[in-house]
Amino acid sequence: MPRSPPTMPRGGPDMPPDPLIEVRGLRLSLPDLNAKPLFGAPPRIEILKGLDFAIPRGTITGIVGESGSGKSTLGRCLVRLYRPTAGEILFDGQDIAGLEGLGLARLRRDLQMIFQDPMSSLNPRHRIGRIIRGPLQVNGLTDDLETRVSDALRHAQLPTTAAARYPHQLSGGQRQRVGIARAIALAPRFIVADEIVSGLDVSTQAQIITLLERLVAEMGLTMAFISHDLSVIRRLCSHVIVLQGGEIVEQGETAAIFEVPAHPYTRTLRDAIPLPEIDETWLAVSG
Repeated sequence: MPRSPPTMPRGGPDMPPDPLIEVRGLRLSLPDLNAKPLFGAPPRIEILKGLDFAIPRGTITGIVGESGSGKSTLGRCLVRLYRPTAGEILFDGQDIAGLEGLGLARLRRDLQMIFQDPMSSLNPRHRIGRIIRGPLQVNGLTDDLETRVSDALRHAQLPTTAAARYPHQLSGGQRQRVGIARAIALAPRFIVADEIVSGLDVSTQAQIITLLERLVAEMGLTMAFISHDLSVIRRLCSHVIVLQGGEIVEQGETAAIFEVPAHPYTRTLRDAIPLPEIDETWLAVSG
């Protein structure tokens, strides 16, 4: 029996066509370590509160909200770094929310994440080549290993000589490209990019954004792009999900939400950023 589409919050569109990811009733509670008692387990705090949305295949969907809204936690759920407390995460029709063991291991190659801080996510004691080889070896992709590493670096617009360097020998933008190379080396179908241009200068941001657009088009990727910056979301994403306090307050096509936001929180986020000036900078840098 076919599944019914998820309920969309106010301001949301109908079900996007051909979704790769469908989320229904997603909830996640985590231990509140700040309230841990002297004895016993800490109380749990609900981070995600019954989310329903879909991510169209072959697109970049933005997940936006202020700090503490649950954006990064949601991203980790989508690639199953966290197991949800309740709800479904349908990946190409298969519910992966409760997968464990071998079933989850087989899925890892298709679901990848690029983290916000490459200095924290890249082992400082390993050369770049080893950092990219590691996931390939873990997933059994050992044929033509060095060619795969070189191809990943090339697709991320890094020289193959970068394989011999350590993370601290690269610039911030180059380190972020290493994170991209590590993710795409496995030829995944879905990538979560978590605040990967925050902290970079405007020129480097524009280069990374252009790179992501190209990779999605050339590799047939589907991507969730997490950011607190609506100017970046408007530049990059075809759809957007707005989170506040672990709940979706608005979602839909980016152009429609920017033109006529239905929720006051979305209007506040939009109005807080000088979008025309930032967009002119994007065009000057990337054009």
